[in-house]
Amino acid sequence: MSNTIPGFNLLAKPTGPLCNLDCSYCYYLEKEKMYPGNQNFMMNDDILEVFIRKYIHEQPGREVTFVWQGGEPSLLGIAYFKKALKLQKKYGSGKEIHNSFQTNGLLLTDDWCIFFKENNFLIGISIDGPEEIHDRYRLNKGGKGTFLKVMAAIDLLKKYKVDFNTLTVVNDVNVEQPLIVYRFLKQIGSGYIQFIPIVERLSSECPSNGLSLVLPEYKEEAKLTSWSVPSLKFGRFLVTIFNEWVKKDVGRYFVQIFDATLANEAGEPAGICVFSKYCGDALAIEHNGDVFSCDHFVYPVYKIGNINTTSLRKMLLQSVQIKFGLDKYNSLPQQCKDCDVLRYCYGECPHNRFLTTAKGEAGLNYLCDGYKHFFRHVKPYMKYMANELRHKRSPANVMNLK
Repeated sequence: MSNTIPGFNLLAKPTGPLCNLDCSYCYYLEKEKMYPGNQNFMMNDDILEVFIRKYIHEQPGREVTFVWQGGEPSLLGIAYFKKALKLQKKYGSGKEIHNSFQTNGLLLTDDWCIFFKENNFLIGISIDGPEEIHDRYRLNKGGKGTFLKVMAAIDLLKKYKVDFNTLTVVNDVNVEQPLIVYRFLKQIGSGYIQFIPIVERLSSECPSNGLSLVLPEYKEEAKLTSWSVPSLKFGRFLVTIFNEWVKKDVGRYFVQIFDATLANEAGEPAGICVFSKYCGDALAIEHNGDVFSCDHFVYPVYKIGNINTTSLRKMLLQSVQIKFGLDKYNSLPQQCKDCDVLRYCYGECPHNRFLTTAKGEAGLNYLCDGYKHFFRHVKPYMKYMANELRHKRSPANVMNLK
């Protein structure tokens, strides 16, 4: 086994699962049950320093990107992240360091946005569409909608010229209104749009670990949540948006799944793990230093170490983590490996693979029908754009096709 590792990502959750929202579909709020009796979910100063030092020093490349998520990281206050920046400078070793901050936006102020701008933070802000759509699931602890406060936060980000992108959870409600959602996101100034399909299953009984949302390998009875996006509707949602984008928005607005599909067609890295052939290099670190195989696999069985006692290199090189990454492709059913759009999809996220194929093979992705609908539709356009790139021409030329 080689002792070298490729570049990797470590998604930081310095507040653990704590959040000032109570979104119906949030998969992370219940992770509090993994730490019973814990009253403080803040990553303390000692762990923060170990995390920053090891992440910088063990990252093989010259660039290091810190992604601060949660829960809600803004609960920690600006002073906490000023401290993090000082530690990044202390251990920087001449590397180029970037920071990304994923937030619901409710606590953002002028001071926060000045801090983000001065330190070149990239902000990912969650918004699911116009007010009626957004407020269906994204509620505060009092059960009230949060749309107006999120919009105020976006206005502040624009006021201070802070770079931001949007994260939109596609659920059973907004999937019905693709163009309303897409045009709204453009209207509010989102130049880079991420659509995140929500797929969750609830155990019919409370598992021994107290976590009701179950893994794909869960063998007992489980049911799909009411807010999970229907597979084929999700594919149609993407196709409808793509049809508008490909006519007038190429090169003006960037949609993550469109970018990833073009990259795969062009033989370049997809830039997102779910559409890559293999995974295993996008870890998650909890408030106490526990490291897990993936953000969507924060379960006791997928804990691969703690940053206080184990190097990140050793965690990545563990046979169990290597197998986790290789299994993204290796464990696909033959139906997927024979599929005409495999090169775009690669089975998407293993977290969603809980169906069986017509031949009874396990490991079929719940979103398979939707993705096949989308990828087959966009395939000729992707081939055209990839050919333009090969000839050093702009992919935006696809908008000239009749």
